[in-house]
Amino acid sequence: MAKNDELKAAKARAKEARAAEKLRRKNSTDPADMGRLRQIQQAYKLTHEYDKPLPFLLAGAFLVPVVLGVVIGLLIGHPIYATFLGIMLGLLAAMLLLVQRTKKATFTRYAGQAGSAEVALSMLPKQWTYSAAIAANRQLDCVHRAVGPGGLILIGEGDPNRVKALLASEAKKHERVSYGIKATTLVMGDKPGQVPLNKLADHVRKMPKTLLPNQITDLKSRLRALDAVRPTLPVPKGPMPTSARQARGSQRAMRGR
Repeated sequence: MAKNDELKAAKARAKEARAAEKLRRKNSTDPADMGRLRQIQQAYKLTHEYDKPLPFLLAGAFLVPVVLGVVIGLLIGHPIYATFLGIMLGLLAAMLLLVQRTKKATFTRYAGQAGSAEVALSMLPKQWTYSAAIAANRQLDCVHRAVGPGGLILIGEGDPNRVKALLASEAKKHERVSYGIKATTLVMGDKPGQVPLNKLADHVRKMPKTLLPNQITDLKSRLRALDAVRPTLPVPKGPMPTSARQARGSQRAMRGR
């Protein structure tokens, strides 16, 4: 009898845990917790805020292949097959367009915010890894790091004059532990000689391949040792708001107050 009660209690706890997890995933804003359909809905919703023509563009991308499919189907005598093919191509075209417009809207959304380089670096392919804000100062200038086939890349973000000194300091620290692997430095921004936010991921991804997979693994291990002795930076993750009041709050966080 006692075993039956324990079994029932265990089943009840498991049921409650499943219900709680289901509720958490339902209310989560993390794409990893969403199904494919909800991910698409969320992407559309966020993109439409910054891209008002989006519904018309998606409708056009879908309808053009469908109409062509119907016309071609009537001409060749296979309207059902050609229409179905047109629908599939229309869905594919609409999805590809949504991905493209979502990226563009994301860059528009975070442009000018401190820490926005992390948004671009998160779009790097899986061969690359990145570490956001490995170094920063009280003015919210910071240095991000990316490691991949194109080598060891340090990305400065902030005031060009201050961030160059920060980049030079970080390059020296990294090259002391990288054993011959030079650090490539660049500054994110819209001025001449800088890399714009919306082109940052492509710029890093297209770096000439200089490292083999085993070299990347070894370098990551050495960099973990470097990061382990760094003081913890009280820098919020991701882009930070730029209004005066919000920026003051971020600076207080930087000072640990």
